[in-house]
Amino acid sequence: MSSLVRIACPRRRLGSLKRLVLAATLAGLAAAGTPATAQAAPQYPVPYGLIDGIAHFVDRSSPPAANDWSCRPSAEHPEPVVLVHGLTATMAANWQTISPLLANNGYCVFALNYGFDPAAPVPLNLIPATKSMRESSINELAPFVDRVLAATGAQKVDIVGHSEGTVMPRWYIKHGGGAAKVAKSVNLTPLNNGTQAGGQGLIALALDALGVWDDLQLRAEAYGFGASLQMTTGSDYLEDVNSGDAYPAGIDYTFIMTRWDQVVVPHTSGMGPIAPNVTNIVVQDQCPLALFEHAGAAGDAVVAQHILNALDPANRVPMNCFGRPRNG
Repeated sequence: MSSLVRIACPRRRLGSLKRLVLAATLAGLAAAGTPATAQAAPQYPVPYGLIDGIAHFVDRSSPPAANDWSCRPSAEHPEPVVLVHGLTATMAANWQTISPLLANNGYCVFALNYGFDPAAPVPLNLIPATKSMRESSINELAPFVDRVLAATGAQKVDIVGHSEGTVMPRWYIKHGGGAAKVAKSVNLTPLNNGTQAGGQGLIALALDALGVWDDLQLRAEAYGFGASLQMTTGSDYLEDVNSGDAYPAGIDYTFIMTRWDQVVVPHTSGMGPIAPNVTNIVVQDQCPLALFEHAGAAGDAVVAQHILNALDPANRVPMNCFGRPRNG
């Protein structure tokens, strides 16, 4: 009788094991047909600093974790994030830090390259974001956002931009229907009022007094490098986006600046107006030892904390000037 018991017990265990395997298989098949929801796993490495961005300077591929078109936003983060790079940078160069960090924190992340003008003279035709920002916003950013919304089923996106990527989307918001499709706009080293680096603003004033400034801007656009002049203080482009309803109330704006910016001069040119939907942050006001400059903003750990707080203000975390942001 005892030998029968010893034989029967393994059979019962084997039956249980088969049922478990069958259940796991069915669950796996069901999951295979279900779109992936953004979540904190898998964990992507998150590098900080400039080195990884420089290493990908001419790389036109997607940054880590970006452009997973099967991603579905979670209830915690219902808006997918669209990353918009700056002048001369590709999406891979600009977002080596922020893209995997956002994915680790449960966001669907998307990014694009824009602003290449094949008709521009060599080597301008090989440099990203040189084309007129009007063209880039309407012909490239607008359809990209529509594609993201269609793929994810979301109603709106959040935009995180760096440098030119802070002002190019403003044309889309004002003239391309973006005001109804953008929930939050988070901006690193912004150019709201342009730059006067190298005396650009004064030169523009002098050229305007001579009556040639408007013609020069048009010629720059025609030859494929309009964006550089459009970012100058006093440009026709900036006068347009800063007029009228420049910061629509339905969008929450965050502008993140560094006192050490050598491209946006003065750095306060990045400030938005005093308004309920506008937050201006000069990083060194709270963290004086955060010694990053213009290009370094997208790889800085303090800036990354500000980005996470701006995208998810309900779960804002106190700033740690000597630490790194939550990573999932």
